[in-house]
Amino acid sequence: MEKIDLRSDTVTQPTPAMRKAMAKAEVGDDVYGEDPTINRLQELAANKVGKEAALFVPSGTMGNLAAVLTHCGRGDEAIMGNLGHTFLFEAGGVSALGGVFPSILPNHADGTMALDDIRGAIRDDNVHHPISRLVILENTHNRCGGVPVSVAYTRSVAALVHPYGLKVHLDGARIFNASAALNVDARELAAPADSITFCLSKGLCAPAGSLLCGSRDFIKNARRIRKQLGGGMRQAGILAAAGIIALEQMVDRLEEDHIRARHIAEKLTTIHGIELDIGMPASNMVFLKLADTVKVNTDQVVSLLAEKGVLVGAVSPRKLRLVTHYWIREEAVDQVFTAFREVFLAFTHK
Repeated sequence: MEKIDLRSDTVTQPTPAMRKAMAKAEVGDDVYGEDPTINRLQELAANKVGKEAALFVPSGTMGNLAAVLTHCGRGDEAIMGNLGHTFLFEAGGVSALGGVFPSILPNHADGTMALDDIRGAIRDDNVHHPISRLVILENTHNRCGGVPVSVAYTRSVAALVHPYGLKVHLDGARIFNASAALNVDARELAAPADSITFCLSKGLCAPAGSLLCGSRDFIKNARRIRKQLGGGMRQAGILAAAGIIALEQMVDRLEEDHIRARHIAEKLTTIHGIELDIGMPASNMVFLKLADTVKVNTDQVVSLLAEKGVLVGAVSPRKLRLVTHYWIREEAVDQVFTAFREVFLAFTHK
């Protein structure tokens, strides 16, 4: 039985064009700056998000960590959301490896933090306090439903904190999904931020890698941090070749994933016991809630769906996440619906 894997867009496999490019990639030693394919990818990436320079890193987590450690020193403070990826899913790296103190603010349902909360979190000049150095935003915002965050909001945050000397880092792992959802160029979404990380290995289908982008001086300093973190790669142009294909061929098709997510959501919400927040899905993520009438938890639902060849993720005892991507075709929509219907009918008749 062929699996329909909706657990995440991280499960995407490289396309045939990527595999061909990887096989033919011209490579060199990237620590020496001599891998021509990585150099080309970095130039392309910087241009895609309107920054001066870029740095190829093994993962988005390393990219975010390198950004924080470049912006902040030990004992400095970074302001971030309580539902943000850096806070929830990066193993506490900013503190464990960088000695950076996190200031945690509540995320609203739209992925934002209140401007008044950010203003209130900025420390005054007092010997007793850590120094506020950085605000971290996320776009699209994963745990808030894959919602895209507006240019206006990012501009407002930058306008608020820059006069205090703080920088803004944008965790843009899915920035091109945000661009597709808002119909706004990624350069415009990234413009207010001092640095941005985006992933190649999610909806863009590359096998590995992310790009950290910013000013030339910032990237020069981040390159040293990458080396300290063990992220200096050698003949990694083989990976970068897939990244080039990702940026040239996969960005403009992401709206297809969003449409497919909407089709799945429309069908699944006709099933008794499944609920969906108004306005969702906002991009390629479908977050489903179990109605109070459903007496099982999401782990049980996940297990039963897996038996029918449909893989989804449980994000809480009452909430599921389904993520569409390049390898989820339109014909999979009906298969997903059928599996869910059979599982929920079984619950109803127990």
